[in-house]
Amino acid sequence: MTKMTKYQLEHFESKVRRQFDPLISDQELLVKQYTTEATDKAVAKLSKKMGADKIISKFREAEKLLDEARATAKTFFQKKAENEDELKRKFRKDYGNRYYDNDEITLSDCEEQLRDWASNLAQKEIERRPEGAKLKQLKDLKQKALDTVLESGTPEALAISLDAVCKKIGTSWNKELTALPSPTKD
Repeated sequence: MTKMTKYQLEHFESKVRRQFDPLISDQELLVKQYTTEATDKAVAKLSKKMGADKIISKFREAEKLLDEARATAKTFFQKKAENEDELKRKFRKDYGNRYYDNDEITLSDCEEQLRDWASNLAQKEIERRPEGAKLKQLKDLKQKALDTVLESGTPEALAISLDAVCKKIGTSWNKELTALPSPTKD
């Protein structure tokens, strides 16, 4: 029994990836579309179910009032200062809305947490859809093909095993190439 070289194994692995990766990428894009839609719906449902919608609504209104108060205060102190150098950094015109880490919980923190939870729920829901099931099947078939590469003993046996796996995705391991059309003379 002839053992395969490292080069042969790498070749087979590379060919498996060339066959499966485009199909998996296409399916992931399709699933992503459904995941985004499902997550958006799940955020609203989860928020209402948990009672977070009331808290977030209050938070949104409070932050709006806080932003208005900050803008008013900044304008007030900028007008009252004789020169900008006597203003604290946060009141200066060039300060802008820079984000600095602090321990205060913000509205975006709450919304981000809800979105994370909803995304997990949506992902589980997507796996039940035909698109999600097909993506899982493609990934499983790719893994089976890669396992076959590493577990096989000879290139001939490996090609036969990989052809059987590839038939499940509608292709064959050894694709026949078609001849180029002969040039026509004008």
